Amino acid sequence: MNIRVEKLVPEPLSDLQNLNSEIWHAEKQEFLSGNNYLVYSASGKGKTSLLSFIYGLRTDYFGEIMIDNRNIKDLKYNDWLDMKRGKMSMVFQGLNLFNGLSVMENIQLKNKLTNHVSKEEITNMLDVLHVGELAKKKVEEISYGQKQRVAIVRALCQPFEIILLDEPFSHLDEENANIAMNLISKRVEHENASLIITSLKMINFDCKLLSIRM
Repeated sequence: MNIRVEKLVPEPLSDLQNLNSEIWHAEKQEFLSGNNYLVYSASGKGKTSLLSFIYGLRTDYFGEIMIDNRNIKDLKYNDWLDMKRGKMSMVFQGLNLFNGLSVMENIQLKNKLTNHVSKEEITNMLDVLHVGELAKKKVEEISYGQKQRVAIVRALCQPFEIILLDEPFSHLDEENANIAMNLISKRVEHENASLIITSLKMINFDCKLLSIRM
């Protein structure tokens, strides 16, 4: 999957011309299949907005976003449904987990749409991220850092050509962040996919650096 943004800018920033950004107001910026990208900046510069635009959650922007040469504003509901089921996955900054369901139930809600991975594979990924013992616990009973790791596993339990990760390690220590990044990298390679990850700081990962700055 190839993504191209052209003269993209969120509506609230549309009057600001000197953004010193490689994305906002840029003539063209591409996220090409087979490459990994880190969007790195301080808080409040639009990282979440960028991923929300690409994922179709928000449309309050000027400019164009093209996915495989198709303007996403032309996509219909069923187009988005197909894309989010089999081509594009996301770890949301707000996680979007169901607090009243168990860890495993949250993950299986996603996995049952495609049956992409087995329960054994899910259990293995949870174990790798040191949250396997929490599988039967309700999400409301675990810490935010543990919830982040659950959300990462859930996002990996579907076929995807690109995965979007919005500050997925903000509540993880360096060791657990590195373990999670290694798991994500293996799944991205397994799916022959790409990723875009946002972060407040540099991440020790082999990717192209794009920054959103003011």
